[in-house]
Amino acid sequence: MQALTYHGARDVRVTSVPDPALLDADDIIVRVTATAICGSDLHLYRGKVPGMEEGDILGHEFMGVIEEAGPAVRRVKRGDRVVVPFTVSCGGCFFCERRLFAACETTNRGGGAALAPKSIRPGAAMFGYTHLYGGLAGGQAEYVRVPQANVGPLAVPEGLADEQVLFLSDILPTGYQAVFNAEVGRGSVIAIFGAGPVGLMAAACARMLGVERIFMVDHHRYRLDFAEKTYGVEPIDFDKVDDPAAAIIENTAFRGVDASIDAVGFEAKGSTVETAMATLKLEGGSGTVLRQCIAATRRGGTVSVPGVYSGFMHAFMFGDAFDKGLALRCGQTHVQRFMPELLERIARGELAPQAIVSHRMKLADAARAYEMFDRKEDGCRKVILTP
Repeated sequence: MQALTYHGARDVRVTSVPDPALLDADDIIVRVTATAICGSDLHLYRGKVPGMEEGDILGHEFMGVIEEAGPAVRRVKRGDRVVVPFTVSCGGCFFCERRLFAACETTNRGGGAALAPKSIRPGAAMFGYTHLYGGLAGGQAEYVRVPQANVGPLAVPEGLADEQVLFLSDILPTGYQAVFNAEVGRGSVIAIFGAGPVGLMAAACARMLGVERIFMVDHHRYRLDFAEKTYGVEPIDFDKVDDPAAAIIENTAFRGVDASIDAVGFEAKGSTVETAMATLKLEGGSGTVLRQCIAATRRGGTVSVPGVYSGFMHAFMFGDAFDKGLALRCGQTHVQRFMPELLERIARGELAPQAIVSHRMKLADAARAYEMFDRKEDGCRKVILTP
């Protein structure tokens, strides 16, 4: 089959690789009908995450039709059209029983324990996201082996197009969990840092839940313009506003927002010192957005972090967070928990996640799609690839 494979920083190629096969009784083989490039895929593309190996297949946002199913598969069947969550979870361990699916203790068998610090137990395996997270082949391919098929894949009803439901695999539940963790709703005021796909999904979900005002901070004007037009955000361009948090506070009766969402992560544009330290591997990335979130949030509010972080960073400003009594909610998304509810909302017309799609390309052109998404060329917000 054809698949997008990793060969080093900014070197991805569509190559011929062996077809996947059933390995366990509860596996399925999915023929991919649509897959997407996630913002967190760019961390891999830029060579920022350890554990990638030559020839690894990328991609964790995908859906398709079940071509084969193991004898223990009961929840779905051959011929079903399914969307697949980006984490693989067993459904029966300590964490899965508590609906903390991204913390599953049984599925990460690909060396994560050896790569992670001894004080941290690796979470669930992920598709196409390094050997730290299980080393599973990803979904930017013609076919994918999907383990634990009785827990993850969700059958899609007739009448819903791939583009409407594809983002149930990651960015839509991730944006929703960010808002859910922020504990906001009707009448709330929030700030979202980052107008990429997750930030946009967070804005969509916030509006759905009745949030009254949304400040959105970014420096790509085309993304801010889209968010303002589509979700009614109040845009702040940090290339023009030196201190976005101060601007937010000035426009919220000098209190701050009820919650801030960091939809950027460790590759935020940082100071010269942070950039140098990250380059020298002396810290895990920039803390710029976290500091802004802490500053922009009112006392007793919440900082919700769907953005990816790794390792450690200086100038975390924990004293400010303590003084303000802030709650910090973060971590990988428990996709399986939110998929059914969000599917129903899409079917009812309450959510239209496909609105953010800017480019539709063939899998054969995936390398060019990554380059365009990375460079923010041609107004690229979100790319869908089809085999």
